[in-house]
Amino acid sequence: MKKLVTLGAAVSILAAASAVIAQEVPIQIAYYYKVRWGFQQEFERLFLKNHYPVLMEMKQRGRVQDVKLFRPTYHLKDDWTFLVVITYPTWAALGSPSDEEAITKRLYPDYDRFQKEEQRRFEILDSHWDIPLTPVVPPK
Repeated sequence: MKKLVTLGAAVSILAAASAVIAQEVPIQIAYYYKVRWGFQQEFERLFLKNHYPVLMEMKQRGRVQDVKLFRPTYHLKDDWTFLVVITYPTWAALGSPSDEEAITKRLYPDYDRFQKEEQRRFEILDSHWDIPLTPVVPPK
């Protein structure tokens, strides 16, 4: 009986998720970064130098609708230190090929240096996680 209830719950969740994905509405993904202590400025410099222009190219091509960058105003106990919220036009756009490698090779002729700097950007992270966001519409 427990297995049937669990299976029923899983089917309900999948059906709800499929309904959301099928909608042609913008989807936001929050990309959280927790930078190692003492490396915040270096991380932000590398992000803005190397990754942000790639995101802007994706925006120009229509794969990305909007990009917003945040850092917490106050020191947090043990949480994120940099947040990127990317709005995609649809789930289909999110799942479409990003052409990121072709974009980076065009934007950064010294591709080896770009790769080393991107590797460094991830070396100075404690953690990184991505969360799709679902809007909550309050009742009228």
